[in-house]
Amino acid sequence: MGVSIEVRGLTKSFGSQKIWNDVTLTLPAGEISVMLGPSGTGKSVFLKTLVGLLKPDEGQIIIEGQDLVTLKEGDLYEVRKLFGVLFQDGALFGSMNLYDNVAFPLREHTRKSESDIRNIVLEKMDLVGLSGAEDKLPGEISGGMRKRAGLARALVLDPEILLIDEPDSGLDPVRTSYINQLFIDLNAQIDATFLIVTHDINSTRTVPDNIGLLYHKHLAMFGPREMLLSSEEPVVRQFLNAQTVGPIGMSEEKDADELAAESGKELPPLPPIPLQLGTSDGTPRRAEKPAGEWCRANGIVPPPGSFLSGNAGVPGVPQNVEAGRAALS
Repeated sequence: MGVSIEVRGLTKSFGSQKIWNDVTLTLPAGEISVMLGPSGTGKSVFLKTLVGLLKPDEGQIIIEGQDLVTLKEGDLYEVRKLFGVLFQDGALFGSMNLYDNVAFPLREHTRKSESDIRNIVLEKMDLVGLSGAEDKLPGEISGGMRKRAGLARALVLDPEILLIDEPDSGLDPVRTSYINQLFIDLNAQIDATFLIVTHDINSTRTVPDNIGLLYHKHLAMFGPREMLLSSEEPVVRQFLNAQTVGPIGMSEEKDADELAAESGKELPPLPPIPLQLGTSDGTPRRAEKPAGEWCRANGIVPPPGSFLSGNAGVPGVPQNVEAGRAALS
């Protein structure tokens, strides 16, 4: 089972440039969370800070009762074994074939025999759909395959926390759908805590259990998927629905004159909240919640059409319209 990550008052700057300030949230154990934000808001910096590659200026990162910010290097090294990290481009060694790339953490951090390493590597490569590609070099395969190889490498030490940086960058919509399904299936199988940084709104609307949004040097909101997808908070509503009306401008935030000019405009209605993506075989994940549960518990009426469609034909997703209607009642 994954472990929770409690972030308290995290602040990070590079020189005089403030990246974000007073970020506080808890990534629930075993759940899939997504972190969004306009370009340049420090999403990748946040991932690197969580794993201890960057030191924050202030704040705490609590994992299993230990504050990563104050740990000595030797203790931090041990806690990092809880993590698996998938970087944007896979970060594979170009001179090594896929087998040796995936085997690298096992050879570096364990004393397992080559026989045991082979069994683990082949298992993880099969898990991400790369059986038979062991001898290929990173330069001989597609971007999607490189990402899956990077994911296999992130999995070989059986991490309890997976940090995933823009898995959809450079992928076409079909490959993005495949890798989204892979994350759902992996979460069901290994029950790890996932944090995914992405710009892809379709993925954000259907994959995670929780969503966070970094904006203007702070955490605008973090919480259950249904909370953010039904939110009327201007920056959250604008970003999650890809609208031009709102505080986010082409470069940074809009100035007072731009916002004043928009004040009389009628906002388009919120789109329906889709059903969350299910596992390929229909087996429920431990973290999976009934559709509409958060809305019902908090007295929120979701946008019309929510939970009735939007995932038609997706494997593992209940297609029963009556079940969707029940979620609204």
